[in-house]
Amino acid sequence: MRHRKAGYKLGREKGHRDALLRNLVTNVIEVERVVTTITKAKAAQPLVDRMITLARQDSLHARRQAAQFLRTPEAVQKLFDKLGTRFGQRNGGYTRVVRLGFRKGDGSETAMLELVGSELVKRAAERAKRREERLKAMQQGKEEGEEEK
Repeated sequence: MRHRKAGYKLGREKGHRDALLRNLVTNVIEVERVVTTITKAKAAQPLVDRMITLARQDSLHARRQAAQFLRTPEAVQKLFDKLGTRFGQRNGGYTRVVRLGFRKGDGSETAMLELVGSELVKRAAERAKRREERLKAMQQGKEEGEEEK
C-alpha cells in the first residue's frame, strides 16, 4: 500500500528521477519555459517554486542551497539576480502549467511549465528589439539622404 507516499515516481528509480527533476528545474529557471509531459511538469512545479522562494530570501545560505540543487552556476545567478527581485512582492504561485495537447510519437499529453510573467518579459524584449531595428533603419535612411545631397 502507498499510504503517505507523496510525489510522482515517473517510472524511474530514485537517482534517475532526481536527476530528471533537477535538470527540468534548471532549464525552467534558465529559459523560463519548458515543454514536457504533464506529469513531469506537475512534479517539477513545486521544486521551481521552492527555488524562487529561496531566491527571495537572498542570503548566502539560500544561495548555497540553490547551488546544491541546480546544475549550472548561470542558473543560480539568474535565479538570485533576476527572478528573486521579479517575484519579490508575489506570495507564491510563480509557475503555471499550460496543457498543449498530445505528442505525435507516443500520444502522451504535453504541457508547458513556465514562469508567471515570462510572457511579459519576452514581449518587452521583442518590443525593444523591434524599436532598435527601427531606429537603426531611420539612421541609415538619414545617412543615405545626406550622401545624396
